[in-house]
Amino acid sequence: MGSYKYLQELYKKKQSDILRFLLRVRCWEYRQLPVVHRASRPSRPDKARRLGYKAKQGYVIYRIRVRRGGRKKPAPKGATFGKPTNMGINHLKYQRSLRVTAEERVSRRCANLRVLNSYWINQDATYKFFEVILVDPSHKAIRRDPRISWICNPVHKGRAQRGLTSIGKKSRGIHKGHTSQQNRRRHWKQHNSLSLRRYR
Repeated sequence: MGSYKYLQELYKKKQSDILRFLLRVRCWEYRQLPVVHRASRPSRPDKARRLGYKAKQGYVIYRIRVRRGGRKKPAPKGATFGKPTNMGINHLKYQRSLRVTAEERVSRRCANLRVLNSYWINQDATYKFFEVILVDPSHKAIRRDPRISWICNPVHKGRAQRGLTSIGKKSRGIHKGHTSQQNRRRHWKQHNSLSLRRYR
């Protein structure tokens, strides 16, 4: 087995002594750093390479932490619409994952780069930490490489915000076969029935 295969097997057993120690030390280190910062190299090189990263010019790694937990529904100016003030506000779950949120925030920070993919690196009780692989579409090394030059097309601007990355598609239910082609009767029923929502 190559060295990357050993790393991959190591990360499968996160309760092992070596990985528990490593993750704990790294988690402490990441908490001291800014929320979004550039990493000199991926902390999981095997995972990054499987997702398309190459150690050459034009590829950038950013590390980000996202606060864990549910998402409060915004109520502008405290408008309650005749309901109790906290009804339908607090215990709602965001329909997209924290990894999608991480990609969107990094994409907004680095507007000149395109998000290729991302992966989990660590977590504690309060935060989840992710690394996001970004590509510079104006770099010659990227434009001349036929394996990655597709990302330079203008249609791939704002991939993270439009749910076109891998985790973005998963949150939209696109990896599932049964949601891509609904039958006609179900489609008609969804669009022709009155739905009175319980929450706002």
